[in-house]
Amino acid sequence: MTKPKVLRIGIASLDEMRARTIAIARGTLKASPNDPKIWFSSIESLAQVLSTKNTLLLELIRRSKPASLRELALLSGRHEGNLSRTLHTMERYGLVRLHKTDRGRIVPEVPYEGVALQLPIATHAASA
Repeated sequence: MTKPKVLRIGIASLDEMRARTIAIARGTLKASPNDPKIWFSSIESLAQVLSTKNTLLLELIRRSKPASLRELALLSGRHEGNLSRTLHTMERYGLVRLHKTDRGRIVPEVPYEGVALQLPIATHAASA
C-alpha cells in the first residue's frame, strides 16, 4: 500500500521565511523532508486559499478529473473566469497543477490527497 501524498504547509512571517531561506542557502540550516514545502504568512491567508468552497473544489477536481476548465465550471456551478483566477492562485501555492493541452484547453489536477499544517503556537501566541 502506498503512502498518501500530502502537501506540507507552514505558517511564518515574511521575515521568518526570509531568514530560513538565507540559513538554508548559507548551509547553517538543513531542510528536512518533513519540512513544509509551501509557506503562508498568516492563518488568514491560508484560510482564504483553503476556504471550505475551495477545499470542495479540490475534492471535485480529484474525484471527477475534468478535461477542461469549462467542464469544471459546469460541474462546480462556478463562473469560468472566477474559477480560473482561483485555480491560478492555488497553482502558485502548489495545490493544483494546470496543464495546457495541445488544443489549448487547461486541465486542472490535484496532485495531493491532503495537506498537513505545521503551526508553531509559541510564535503566534507571543505576538497576541
